[in-house]
Amino acid sequence: MYLTGFADEAATDIDGQIRVTQKLGWKYIEARNVDGKNIYDLTEDEFKLVCTKLEKSNIKINCVASAIANWEKEVTDPFEITIKEVQRAIPRMQRLGTKLVRIMSYAILRDNKGMVLKKQMEKERFSRLNEICRMFIEAGITPVHENCMNYGGMGWTYTLKLLENVPGLRLVFDIGNPPLTDDFTKDYPYPKQSSWEFYSHIKEHIIYVHIKDSYFDKMTNKEKYTFPEKGQANLKKILKDLFKSGYNSGFSIEPHMAVVFHDESVHSGSKYRFNNYLEYGRRVTKLLKGIGYSLK
Repeated sequence: MYLTGFADEAATDIDGQIRVTQKLGWKYIEARNVDGKNIYDLTEDEFKLVCTKLEKSNIKINCVASAIANWEKEVTDPFEITIKEVQRAIPRMQRLGTKLVRIMSYAILRDNKGMVLKKQMEKERFSRLNEICRMFIEAGITPVHENCMNYGGMGWTYTLKLLENVPGLRLVFDIGNPPLTDDFTKDYPYPKQSSWEFYSHIKEHIIYVHIKDSYFDKMTNKEKYTFPEKGQANLKKILKDLFKSGYNSGFSIEPHMAVVFHDESVHSGSKYRFNNYLEYGRRVTKLLKGIGYSLK
């Protein structure tokens, strides 16, 4: 079992991301953005410099948190956009020796009033995801789907249907996303999801875990992110159950307390970002050790 995290929440540049990872005593980063660009969108010179700095520090990228088919992408967009992203990502990941890539299943389709459509173009989604997975798997890379603001995150039944129709796709379970996400397995008006309920139905397919904690503030109608065990994600209960089930893979922290990738209104000073990520990582380490995990 190993620890890693979205270090771009600690620092924008690779130097800061490496530094906070070393301070935590960890060996891995889940790479999303470096200087505001996804790892596969860096120029060749920028990418070479990142590789050099990682090699010198003996820090590795365990997973690329790609934007492939994420909540910003529509299933009605030209598929060529997605294919080009995959084609850019594969050689970069092979150069880094990275075996996991986080993907999603495109944005939820809504009408012009914002209401969720009953027909979500499932056949097209499954067709695209099958091709994405084929490309990655043939390159020796495992695609993992995250439950987020996408088709597969609409509820646990959607995730299972996705797995049924896309052989080779595996799961990264984000523990903190359900309390912030409408549960489309229930009747309208949709309640928020339960992390425990979602986890209970898909746990046998999980090969990687994102750790965050959260709750939805009904007074302000906004999502809130907290330190571990301060939210409503049933974090410790799920981590304990994973331990009992023999889970021995990675845990990646994504605090979202100082920086939120999908919300530009949430931003903090560089020192606060760095220290918040560091404190979050230390708390998660302590929590996991208390449950019984042996950390690498």
